[in-house]
Amino acid sequence: MQIPSWPQSGEREAELLRMVLESPQWGGFHPFVAEFERSFAEYQHSPFGISAFNGTVTLELALSVLGIGVGDEVIVPAISFISTATAVVRAGALPVFVDIEERSFNIDPERVREAITPRTRAIIVVHFGGAMANVGALCQMCVENGLYLIEDAAHAHGAEWNYRRAGSFGIAGSFSFQNGKVLSSGEGGMLVTSDEVFAEKARSIANCGRTPGRGFYQHDRLGTNFRLTALQAAVLLAQFERLNEQIETRTANAHLLRGLLSDTEEVAWQAEPGEITRNSFYLLLGRLSRGTRARDEFCSRLAAAGVPCTPFYPHTLYQNPVFREASCRISPCPVSEACIRDAFWLPHRVLLADEQTIYEIATLIRAIFGAHPMMVR
Repeated sequence: MQIPSWPQSGEREAELLRMVLESPQWGGFHPFVAEFERSFAEYQHSPFGISAFNGTVTLELALSVLGIGVGDEVIVPAISFISTATAVVRAGALPVFVDIEERSFNIDPERVREAITPRTRAIIVVHFGGAMANVGALCQMCVENGLYLIEDAAHAHGAEWNYRRAGSFGIAGSFSFQNGKVLSSGEGGMLVTSDEVFAEKARSIANCGRTPGRGFYQHDRLGTNFRLTALQAAVLLAQFERLNEQIETRTANAHLLRGLLSDTEEVAWQAEPGEITRNSFYLLLGRLSRGTRARDEFCSRLAAAGVPCTPFYPHTLYQNPVFREASCRISPCPVSEACIRDAFWLPHRVLLADEQTIYEIATLIRAIFGAHPMMVR
């Protein structure tokens, strides 16, 4: 199978990197950093962007700005990358794990409502795979209960709910530019927000506690150094120029592949409510009706043919060894635990393949399930 590699680069990355290397500033004060912050925040429908060296620390930064810590609870989904939960623990607060919806892989608003207590300060919603969670219901819940909504949008660059971009609904949205993300600089992250006071405090904390316009050696609050480098910003500016076109390609190929497999009842693809007006397709997710053994064989056969396929996470977040030591609260999560057994994903680079390859992948999947053959273009 002719599956593109990732990350991808070209002459544009080399050109911008040369400009940084030939400048006297390789660190976070190069103009490229501010340029990328402005451009990406605007792209995500937010007026302020605060970059950082990875997406994990942007979650920790958001919690720090909000003053969330010891004695507080933060509701998180049971299915996500570990940073969603460990950011809460590192802030000193208690993560409260709740279940996801059966088809969307996103946090279940009804389970969130049941988990709220007087100690709850915030909800971290993950837009899993690039398909946005039900931010309408979650925003209303936060208003009713006086809570903050933080969007973990590490998968959701360019994703939309009713034509409004991920990261623009909560008090802040956290993005990752890690090696595998659809917008990548190897490592990197950003917070976007519409709240000017939040933005000013976040920028100060991430820049050693400095205040713009004051002395370089004047530190007005307890801060640290989370700054993105100019080298990362140069790569991101180049990558950003291709992002829209790549999202369009992945979207077209995701629809094509699912359409070619629409009569294979063994696979239930990730649900996309009508409110999702754009999906970044960081992952193409599905669940198999035949259980773990069939799922693992399915992934193995795809991989053997050169199609990368991951048999989902090996466990929920709360089943990680770290949470044997770190305090947490766990709501019943039967859907999350079922997904561990029967779900899989194809990474976004599969969806950047040409149309002929998408037909070949569909043919292979049909053969795995013993479906009738399909004419390959």
